[in-house]
Amino acid sequence: MTAKIYQAGMIGVGDITTLHAPAYHNFPRAKLAAICDIDSRLLAQRANEWNVPQFTTDYRDLLRDPMIDIIEVNTPHSLHRKFVVEALAAGKHVACQKPLAVTIAEAEDMIAAARRAGGQLRVFENFIYYPAYRKAKELLAAGEIGEPLAVRFKLGSSLFGGRWVPLRSELWHLMESEAGRGQAVFDDGYHKLSQAIDLFGPVAEAQGYIGRSIRYVDEPGQLIWTYATSPVLGSFDLAFSPNLHIRSKYFSADERIDITGTRGLLRITRCTGHIDDTAPLILERDGKRYLFDDLAADWQASFTAGIRDFPIALAEGRQAPLTGERALEIMRFALALIIAARERSAVRPESVTDEWAYRYVAAAAGGGAQ
Repeated sequence: MTAKIYQAGMIGVGDITTLHAPAYHNFPRAKLAAICDIDSRLLAQRANEWNVPQFTTDYRDLLRDPMIDIIEVNTPHSLHRKFVVEALAAGKHVACQKPLAVTIAEAEDMIAAARRAGGQLRVFENFIYYPAYRKAKELLAAGEIGEPLAVRFKLGSSLFGGRWVPLRSELWHLMESEAGRGQAVFDDGYHKLSQAIDLFGPVAEAQGYIGRSIRYVDEPGQLIWTYATSPVLGSFDLAFSPNLHIRSKYFSADERIDITGTRGLLRITRCTGHIDDTAPLILERDGKRYLFDDLAADWQASFTAGIRDFPIALAEGRQAPLTGERALEIMRFALALIIAARERSAVRPESVTDEWAYRYVAAAAGGGAQ
């Protein structure tokens, strides 16, 4: 019997989708069959570049098409709920870009819609598919560094070294700060917080400090947390160095992860950026250093692996990782860190409400330390 080829339709073809589309090239399990965007000029450009036969400015055309199995939602966060709920109701499986929503209530609506419809809702973030990260998890599970003690995430961002990004793609991201969230912690930080939970489970308590470099940049920051079922201590430090040159084909971001254990240390040295030529994964153990320099280190590799895993999971009848429930858990974690920084006190993620999270919107928009 011939294996099913899943047909995907994409709503929103902005900047990030230039990393989504290549995953469908020469992939026998799924194809990008249709795309949609309200910008007709960009839409036509993408259709031509990606060789997509069907394109439309009306997303309902994709939902009505019986041949479309998967809907990718790649729009600004505030629009996710509408498209996700309608796509699920139309009988489609949905892959939504992270974060799932801008409020807990919206996220809960989407999770409920998936349960009603019976379709899969997967909230995509690529970092857990990064080859160096996946190899590090293997080594951790094999006991190569002994019992884990601490995990530290680092984000260093700048204005130079990465590729040019259209201003319209940056503006709505920057406006997240006006809404009391912030790009570094709530949006880009979502990747690191996703990995933090993926590594050691649910978070018990969050604390930290978040400052501002300029009005819209929620950095520098120093965030810490404890886990509910693991003795590991987690931390995340962020800094914005506007004039630092961070070599990258993508965004100028220096990202690293250190996982320290009783016997050794695992170090993931990069993902988006390439600030130096160190191996993407290093194991320090028993006085020796092991370099894993044969791993795919280009950021595109994580997008390709992650996007392809969704139709593969559907074909195999398994739940794809990064469920709506996990997305809500990550959102609550991010909001707990933001609240903890504002109130200078420990916050439990499960206690976070929308009212609590957005009580400080005016203060966040006014600049200064959160």
